[in-house]
Amino acid sequence: MRDTALNAESLRTCPLPMPEAGSKEARGTVLVLGGSAELPGAALLAGVAALRAGAGRLRIATVADVATAIGVAIPEARVMALGATEAGEIDPAALAERLPGLTRRCDAILVGPGLSAGAATERLVLALLPGDAPTGFVLDAGAVCGLGAHAEAVRSCGGRAIITPHAGEMARLLETDRETVEANPRAAAHRAADRLACTVIMKGAETWVVSPAGDTWLYSGGGVGLATSGSGDALAGILAGLLARGVDSLTAALWGVFLHGEAGRKLAGRFGPVGFLAREIAGEVPLLLRDLADTTTA
Repeated sequence: MRDTALNAESLRTCPLPMPEAGSKEARGTVLVLGGSAELPGAALLAGVAALRAGAGRLRIATVADVATAIGVAIPEARVMALGATEAGEIDPAALAERLPGLTRRCDAILVGPGLSAGAATERLVLALLPGDAPTGFVLDAGAVCGLGAHAEAVRSCGGRAIITPHAGEMARLLETDRETVEANPRAAAHRAADRLACTVIMKGAETWVVSPAGDTWLYSGGGVGLATSGSGDALAGILAGLLARGVDSLTAALWGVFLHGEAGRKLAGRFGPVGFLAREIAGEVPLLLRDLADTTTA
C-alpha cells in the first residue's frame, strides 16, 4: 500500500472544522489523567496544549500533592486531586472511587503523561476503556507499554483510540526489542494498528501515522529540536484537544502530528534548531490552525 506524505496539501482530504460561533461545551471537554510526584509538569504541558488546539473545557486528574500547583499554573482547568501510590503516581483505587464524576460528559480522555509503565498504569487504562461513545482516547507514555496484553480492551473502543509510542514504548507493546522497532518503525506501527485496531502515531526522527485499516502517512518535518523533554506531552494534548472538537481519531492524528511538527519548525526559526522548550510548542498552534484553515478548506 502506498504511503502518503503528511503535509498541508494532504490535509485537504480531511479538513478540520473551524468554529465561528458556539459555546465552550460545543468545542468539547478534555480530561487529562496523568502527572506524578516526579513528573507533575507532564499533565500541565498536555492540558495547555489541549486548550491551544481549541478544546472548550479542560479537566486534569492528578495526584493530590501536585494538584493545587497545577491548578494555579493552569487557572483555566478544573483540577481533581487523587490519592497516590507509594511511588507518587495515581492510585487506581482512588480513580475507581471518582471515575463517574471525572469522565461525565468528557469528549476526549488522555491517559499517560507523567505516568510510568507498570501494573498501576495498566489498571488506570483498563478502568477507562472502552468508555461511552463517542468519547475519544489518547494513550501516551506509560499507558502504551502494557497494551499488548490488553488488546481487546483497546479494540473495544471501535477505532476511537490513538496511541503515541516512541521506539522504546512500542518495543514493550509488541514484546520485542528497541533495535527491531528502530530498524523498521513503519512495520512496527502496522503491527500495532492491526493488533489494537486503533490509530498509531509512531514517533521518531520521522513520524508514521497508521490507521486501523492500514493506511499510512509519513511526516518528515519538525526538526531535531522537537526531541526534547515534554514534547510528547504537548503532542498528546494537541491530539486530545482535536478529538474533543469532534473529529475522528485519524483526522486528529494527522492534524496533531502536522501541527506539532510545524510548531517545532517555527520555533527552530525563532530560536535555532535546538534549545527551545516543550512548553513553547502549544503557543504556536492557534496561529497555525488559523493559517492552515485558509489553505486546507475548499
